[in-house]
Amino acid sequence: MSGRAATKDLVLDAAEALFSAKGVDGVSLRTLTKEAGVNLAAVHYHFGSKEEVVKAVFARRIRPMNRERLAMLDALEDRGRPEVEEIVTALVAPALRLAGDSPARQRFMRLCARLYSEPAEYLQQLYMEEFSQVIDRFERVFRSALPSLSRAEVRRRMHFVVGLLVHTMLNSAPVRRWTSGACDPADAESTLAAIVSFAAAGMRAPVPDTPDCVRGGVT
Repeated sequence: MSGRAATKDLVLDAAEALFSAKGVDGVSLRTLTKEAGVNLAAVHYHFGSKEEVVKAVFARRIRPMNRERLAMLDALEDRGRPEVEEIVTALVAPALRLAGDSPARQRFMRLCARLYSEPAEYLQQLYMEEFSQVIDRFERVFRSALPSLSRAEVRRRMHFVVGLLVHTMLNSAPVRRWTSGACDPADAESTLAAIVSFAAAGMRAPVPDTPDCVRGGVT
């Protein structure tokens, strides 16, 4: 690895640890350079700004995961029209592998939660930039497998599946306690099988009538 690449990785590793612990707003460039053991000029040279550091930290982990998702969909479509379980697996499995149980991966999961909850416009835009292609692609494949569902309904159900996935990844210890060990996110294969079975059933479920709570004015 060249000196420039090593310096860039030092900054990204330090930023990931600091941002996950303190949030983006809680970390100054001075704090970041001290943690990384580099000077401010190096950060400006490689990234230009703290905002760009945040984007690079996120992209470093997310882009390989999303490439794997799309590659899995390509392989499925090359064999014919995929089953719902296969599509859910392509959506969920790469994320579970990314989450893993290593300290670095757990830090990144905490960082994702912080980035998602912080209100800065560029952070919300970051999510859209990194995930819009994946969302559009999975929507198209799900609609092909579930032709009775509208686009809006497919999107809604995808939202529920992603919510299930994210909750499981971000809350490993509470999930283990709450389920008395029946769900252990560290056991990726068992967790994947359970999520796929549950989510595929939800994707196939009949479209419900308007819920009573909505009819009654409570939303």
